[in-house]
Amino acid sequence: MPDRSLPLLLRHARNDLARNRGVSLTLFAILLFGAFLMATGTAVVERLVGSVDQLFEQARPPHFLQMHTGDYDAAALRSFAAGQPGIEAWTIVELYGFDGAALGWQRPATGESGDFSDSLIDNLFVAQNPDFDFLIDQTGAIAAPAPGEVYVPVAYQRRFGLLAGDQLTVGVGADARQLRVAGFVRDAQMASSLSSATRFLVSPDELRALGATGGGAAEIIVEYRLHDPADLDELQRAYQADDTLPKNGQAVTGDMIRIVNVFSDGLVAAALIFASLVLVAIAVLSLQFVIRGALQAQVREIGVMKAIGIPHRQIIQLYLAGYAVLTLAACLVGGLLGPPAAGLLTSELRSHYAAAPAGPWTVLAPVTALAALFTMVMLICAGVLRGVRRIEVTTALVHGSTLTERQLARQAKRAARGVRADRWRSATGRAVNRSLVLLELRSQWRQWVLLPIVLFLAAIVMVVPMNLLSTFESPRIGSYLGAPPSDLRADLRFSDDLDGTRSELLARMRDDPRLTDVRPYAEVVAGLNGPDGPETLRVEVGDYSGGTVEFTTGRAPLNAEIALSELNAERHRVGVGDRLRLRIAGQWAERRVSGIYADVTSGGYTAKLPGEITEGASGYVIYADLAEGADPAATASEYNARFPSAIVIPMEEYLRQTLEHVTGAFRAASAVTLFAGLGVAALLTSLVLGLHLAQHRRWMGTLSAIGFSAREITAQVRAKVMLAVVMGTGIGALAAALLGDAVAGALIGMAGLGISGFSVDPVSWLVYGVYPSALLGAGWLGAVLSTTRLRRTDPSDWLE
Repeated sequence: MPDRSLPLLLRHARNDLARNRGVSLTLFAILLFGAFLMATGTAVVERLVGSVDQLFEQARPPHFLQMHTGDYDAAALRSFAAGQPGIEAWTIVELYGFDGAALGWQRPATGESGDFSDSLIDNLFVAQNPDFDFLIDQTGAIAAPAPGEVYVPVAYQRRFGLLAGDQLTVGVGADARQLRVAGFVRDAQMASSLSSATRFLVSPDELRALGATGGGAAEIIVEYRLHDPADLDELQRAYQADDTLPKNGQAVTGDMIRIVNVFSDGLVAAALIFASLVLVAIAVLSLQFVIRGALQAQVREIGVMKAIGIPHRQIIQLYLAGYAVLTLAACLVGGLLGPPAAGLLTSELRSHYAAAPAGPWTVLAPVTALAALFTMVMLICAGVLRGVRRIEVTTALVHGSTLTERQLARQAKRAARGVRADRWRSATGRAVNRSLVLLELRSQWRQWVLLPIVLFLAAIVMVVPMNLLSTFESPRIGSYLGAPPSDLRADLRFSDDLDGTRSELLARMRDDPRLTDVRPYAEVVAGLNGPDGPETLRVEVGDYSGGTVEFTTGRAPLNAEIALSELNAERHRVGVGDRLRLRIAGQWAERRVSGIYADVTSGGYTAKLPGEITEGASGYVIYADLAEGADPAATASEYNARFPSAIVIPMEEYLRQTLEHVTGAFRAASAVTLFAGLGVAALLTSLVLGLHLAQHRRWMGTLSAIGFSAREITAQVRAKVMLAVVMGTGIGALAAALLGDAVAGALIGMAGLGISGFSVDPVSWLVYGVYPSALLGAGWLGAVLSTTRLRRTDPSDWLE
């Protein structure tokens, strides 16, 4: 090309886009949807990683920690640390846990008050650590409360509407202490709603005073920071192998902390990126359709250019320039809109974690994704435009076709066979219109096939995020949290007489006519010889003969059996039928693995053992169903008042609290993808119909000339559109129902929390009723808007 090729390409691109303004705007909007979701999804990923990294840098969480309740040997811990050269720093964190009902707040200025009794998670009071695992205030500094002050978790600030200056009451009766809320803290270790506990920060003097009141249950966390995190496995094996070290609690690694923290927003980012890829597929299909239509419409111009000797490559460049400008503009606008949208979706993230500073990847992540999108679209467009090479000058100028002479001959034969086989001419009345509609759909299926494909993909885009949301809001999601289906849950953890409270509460619940199927479970820590040496295993002991969790393989455990979470089965390299040798209460016994289940609690490392333990457990959980007519909230409130050291809560509320970050994020993602799916459906219907009307003006003119009214012609066009829309929507809804589990499972599996075989729980009337109806409505709207002008057009214009 000469030096002036760029201005020529741009001028041709401008003229081409202006000549087909409606088509260009529709393609731009579809590409913009895809680019916007791609930029938003990648920006959410970058902000998520940046926020978590920022908090981890400020707070310096441990690489390995061991929770423990009960007595311990501090000298053994010091000896162990001295013998581990990989340890950079270590500490024993003392905590005092209080039931939510023992924590109240009051706002002196207004007299407002409340308590945390409906919060199921453990409330742990702690002093600031000296070397690492800091609690960070909202300015990013290490919080340092004075005596008489407390820093409250950010999650409680947002949930209960607390303000600095409020008064927090810890404990009940004469021993209760009054603390002033000095601020709010972010906790790298316990920020996620999936965490079973949260930490309140007080001064060392205040912590000692809280411990002296006797109202809180004491426990410790032994924490380690390593010079090289790669030495974590070696440290963990050494710790688990030492019988003198405290292990009556959950062991957690830094990787587990990070995975739990990124779970909710990471799933949203994955859903948005999935939706963007589907929309990009729609855009690419639309571009292919439009390019082929443009080549057909301008085939004589192409024939002239080829006749005067313009090379194929230059003709392709002329046409590719317009699509390059269109795609580039969509990527630029989508790239500008993506970060603000990501900011809205990650507002909770910034509150609970940190506002990550802008860095190179803040720009590079969405730019790289959009550059890949642009390159992919251009390569596909160039591939379609290579069809210019096959256009013959003669057929282009004489027949106005992109086909070769041989292809034209075959096409004529097929058309003749179709006409001979068709019997529409014998039809009368409305049957004539129906026959014409079916005849054209059959003979021109290549021009109409795009519409059902697009509606199919739009249905997938809309349904998958909504199915994920409804599943995480469903009571059945409890089966993925290691909890059996039930109406009520009671947790016992912080009590001066844990075993006595358990016995009294269990007896009361079993005598209560409102409650049925009361099932107690004890939380204990077992020992075993793992693949890399001695380890501990967190086990829930109880009766699993009735309804229990979802098993991906196998079944519930019976006598001399054990069921493992997926991550534990993977860690210990065992499957159903294999055997594990466990030590419980100092006794070794061999257990057969009966089943493997999904569980995201306790970092995903849990186990279930049949039996009954009435004393000595680190905690107890009691599940119960309600008789017909019983009110879950009222029943829970009554038991909480009767047993202050227990947390009794409706199971639906427990699930809501545990998954509130996940469901909140999915709700926003579902709204975005719903809007995108409906928008694309309406736009693509208008695009396909606009191109169809432009290419079939003479056909409509012929129908008008032989007596069909404009109303009948319009009805025929709309009928063809709606048949294609109904087909695509129906197939899309069916595919979402059949493939929903596989797609959702793939997205959930990306989190690495040990959930496979994920099964969605859709709101059927919504995703298989309202959503398809909305898609049909969007298609109908596009058809009506595109055909309204037909009735006002002079039919003689169609024959020009």
